[in-house]
Amino acid sequence: MLTISELFINEQIRDKEVRLIGEDGEQLGIMSAKEAMKYAREAELDLVKIAPTAKPPVCKIIDYGKYRYELAHKEKEARKKQKTVEIKEIRLSPNIDTNDLNTKINMARKFLTKGDKVKVTLRFRGREMAHMQNSKHILDDFAEMLSEISVIEKPAKLEGRSIMMVLTEKK
Repeated sequence: MLTISELFINEQIRDKEVRLIGEDGEQLGIMSAKEAMKYAREAELDLVKIAPTAKPPVCKIIDYGKYRYELAHKEKEARKKQKTVEIKEIRLSPNIDTNDLNTKINMARKFLTKGDKVKVTLRFRGREMAHMQNSKHILDDFAEMLSEISVIEKPAKLEGRSIMMVLTEKK
């Protein structure tokens, strides 16, 4: 999809040949850019390059102002329908208590039901680094407790001083 800033109009079109489409949508064939400009002037409209990557490029005789307005309107509508998925992070430590873990699980449940992804990070500090593999079960338990509403998108992976995993909502 072209954005408004990428459009070439009238004298900006430097191609030798273009495929021309008339104002009411009929094909006028392949011709030189100068000839196409002549047609556009006769119709008192603009020549706009609508498909620059085609061979030869496609130009259309239209009212440029109106076309720009419609393109901007379509872009705005597309943005409106888009849903942004956020990644919420929940940090755990290896010596987390059961009540604290339940609180974190409830937070994750809330994020997942809203449609966000949840990145669960188990962080290690100092002496905890020596017992990293013994603490992996915390992440497994976390994922197990949320298994009815979520699936593991990225399994637990060791990165630096922490183990991370990403959960997403079940479809």
